[in-house]
Amino acid sequence: MNEILKTIILGIIEGLTEFLPVSSTAHLIVSENLLGIDNDKFLNFFTVFIQLGAISTVPFLYFKRLFASGISVYFTILASFVPAVILGVLLDDFLEALFEGYWFIACSWIIGGIILIQIDKWLPAKSDSVDIQNISYLQAFKIGLFQCIAMIPGVSRSGATIVGGRVLGLSHSAAVEYSFLLGIPTILGASAKKLLDYRHDYDVLFTKEHLQFLGIGTLVSFVVALLTIKWMVGFVRKHGFTLFGYYRIIAGILLSVYLWMS
Repeated sequence: MNEILKTIILGIIEGLTEFLPVSSTAHLIVSENLLGIDNDKFLNFFTVFIQLGAISTVPFLYFKRLFASGISVYFTILASFVPAVILGVLLDDFLEALFEGYWFIACSWIIGGIILIQIDKWLPAKSDSVDIQNISYLQAFKIGLFQCIAMIPGVSRSGATIVGGRVLGLSHSAAVEYSFLLGIPTILGASAKKLLDYRHDYDVLFTKEHLQFLGIGTLVSFVVALLTIKWMVGFVRKHGFTLFGYYRIIAGILLSVYLWMS
C-alpha cells in the first residue's frame, strides 16, 4: 500500500478517535500493525504529533467559549494539567514498558468498555450537575489524576477525564467539553516531550519525506476531528456513553481473536 495512503488512513483514525472515549493511541498502534508499518522512532513521534491536528479543532470550535468563560477556566485547566506534568515525566516511559503489548490493549478496551456502560447507571445525570465554570481547583486536580490513568496503553485520555468529570459531579456535556479543553495542554505537552526525547534524532525524524507525512497526517486528523467533535457533543448529551462502551468491548474481543489466531 502506498505510504501516503497509509498516512491518510492513520490521520482519519486519529481524527475519529481522539475525542471519543476509545483510545486514539491504541487505535493507531493496532492500525499501524495491521497496515504493516515498521515500528521505529519516526512512527512513535508521528503517532503523538498528529494528535496536534485533532486537538487544534478545540480552540477553533470553542474560541468564543474560551474567551467568554473568563480567566478562571484557564486556571482550573492548569490545575488538571499539573498531575500529567509530574507523573508524565516520572512514570510515562515506565508504564509504557510495563504494560506494552497488544493483549494489554485488548484487555484495556474491554475493561474500559464495561466502565463506560456502567457509569451512567452508577451516576445518573442530575439537573444540578456542575458546569465547567463552576469546577473548583480541587475537582480540577482530581480530574487531572484520572487523566493520568490514560498513561497506561489502551486507556483513553478522553475516556479517563470524562469518567473523572462524571464522578466529580459534571454533567455529560460538561465532562465532554472539559475533556476537550484539557486535551490542549496535555497533547501539546506530550508532543514537546517527544521532541525533547528525540532531540538527537532530528536529522532522521525531519527528512523531506517525513515532513510530508507529518503535514498530511496532521491536516487529515484536523478535518476529521472537526466533524467528529461537533457530532459527539450532541450524541453524548442525548445518549450518554453506553454505545462507546459496547464498541470498546467488541474491539477488545476482535483484537483478542486476531491475536489468538495469529
